[in-house]
Amino acid sequence: MAENATLETKLVGNMEGNFFIPSYQRGYRWEKEHITMLLNDIYDNGAKSYCLQPIVVKSIKDGEFELIDGQQRLTSIFLILKYMKQLLPFVEQKFSLEYETRDRSKLFLDSLDENLKDENVDFHHMFNAYTAIEEWFDDGAADKSLKAINLYKYFSENVKVIWYQVDKNQNPIALFTRLNIGKIPLTNAELVKALFLSKDVAGLTSEKQLEIATSWDAIEKELHDKSFWSFLTNDDVEEYPTRIELIFNMITNKASHEKERFYTFFYFTERMKTKLKTDEWKEIQEFYLILKEWYEKRGIYHKVGYLVASGVKIQELIKGSKKLTKNEFDASLNSKIIEHLDLTRDQLLGLSYGSLKDKSKIENLLLLLNIETVRLLKDSSEKYSFEHHKLRNWSLEHIHAQNSEGLNKQADQQAWLTLHKASLKQLSGDDDYQNRINEVIRDIDEKFEEISQVLFDDIFTKVTLLLSENEDRSYIDLVSNMALLSIENNAALNNSTFDVKRNKILEMDRNGEYIPICTRRVFLKYYSNSNNTQLQFWGEDDRRSYIEAMVGKKGLLMPYLKNNAGE
Repeated sequence: MAENATLETKLVGNMEGNFFIPSYQRGYRWEKEHITMLLNDIYDNGAKSYCLQPIVVKSIKDGEFELIDGQQRLTSIFLILKYMKQLLPFVEQKFSLEYETRDRSKLFLDSLDENLKDENVDFHHMFNAYTAIEEWFDDGAADKSLKAINLYKYFSENVKVIWYQVDKNQNPIALFTRLNIGKIPLTNAELVKALFLSKDVAGLTSEKQLEIATSWDAIEKELHDKSFWSFLTNDDVEEYPTRIELIFNMITNKASHEKERFYTFFYFTERMKTKLKTDEWKEIQEFYLILKEWYEKRGIYHKVGYLVASGVKIQELIKGSKKLTKNEFDASLNSKIIEHLDLTRDQLLGLSYGSLKDKSKIENLLLLLNIETVRLLKDSSEKYSFEHHKLRNWSLEHIHAQNSEGLNKQADQQAWLTLHKASLKQLSGDDDYQNRINEVIRDIDEKFEEISQVLFDDIFTKVTLLLSENEDRSYIDLVSNMALLSIENNAALNNSTFDVKRNKILEMDRNGEYIPICTRRVFLKYYSNSNNTQLQFWGEDDRRSYIEAMVGKKGLLMPYLKNNAGE
């Protein structure tokens, strides 16, 4: 942004001058629906503040401007004011327009002679837009003169444009290309930057401008670090053509449902009425440096990262951290996590996959288990990857098979039978057990080609029992039988028994797919203490050891659980 740029808001009713639209721009192209939408938006908004997209200009001489961006909006406003002037003589039209590519454009806009409307495509669209304005005023129960009075009042008191007058040395064609051909919008962040760097009455020294600009660029560059970005927010980077806007949104506490497109810009515009730019920029830097410090401190990184991933706004944590010592801040993070989980140990053990509310709680606690497992690795600089976590949609995976629901296609059923036949062949036991295994294998071989839903459900039940420790399946939907997995990987493992899932998880891990550390440990039997651990089942001892790692005496989740009643 050039240092001599001017950035301010102007009421539509106060815009003055002659605007020259150069040949590098296409002509006027708004259709009826664009005009109608603009009029409806402004009229329905009423007496509330309403801001149009920026008007970008470059001064030619006093009262004359080259219009770099905004000609569609400005031409439409001109036509609306022209129509209202026919109804209300007191309406003032303080600006004019002239298109370089159309010698008689200024004359046509003044007259809107229907006989000239087909002379060229620009005149055609201008005349059609004016007709659409007439139709809008004629449509509805309200008297059109009353509508014009109200609309002119809104133009004079409520409807603003962001007026961005670039430095005289700015290359207008390059700027137009970036804003239009390149499809890069003039963002809140760029407007705020212009606000900080533009010359005001008090002025900024060139050194201070350079300092702000350099610092700005450094912050923008660091926010392109995927790991840092994923730690700070759950927002998609695609929503931020300029990354620093995220920091501004945090500082202004901009709500996700905020409809004002330039909310952030207006926030800083108001602030700078009472504060020096240098002081305001210093506060922004301090806010950013706190975020950077938290990212670099491994312990804080994991706790703050968990809370942000769970939906807590990081600006709330910054606000709560002020005037706290390091230990007090760490304790406050623990309290936030306890508040967010909102579980006692007994409640955790009673959670069930079958409850929609419980499913969300199980996902939260398993995410925390994975994060804490990485945080507490000894002699390690490894960090939990919020980048990989946020690239995926996550779901709960039953460690041991749930049921055959969803296996309706013959091809899917045959694939399931093939995988589980291989697992059955690895089993061994007494004669009775071996006979049951052989019988099921024969069933698979004999019925494989003509498998039906009834036959498959019967074999599914037999296979699941053989690959289970016993017939008790009351644990199926409890936390002890749950692991965190991406939806894509979950679909690949759906309804398989532990042994088949284990082999697939190991294959995914070898292929470099992202498997959360605790999910990987589950299928490697990391939590199981027995020296004679069998690999085909997820048994009672396995489930007990898994829960012990979560909420036993040294369980990783114990510091984040509420006390049971009476304790």
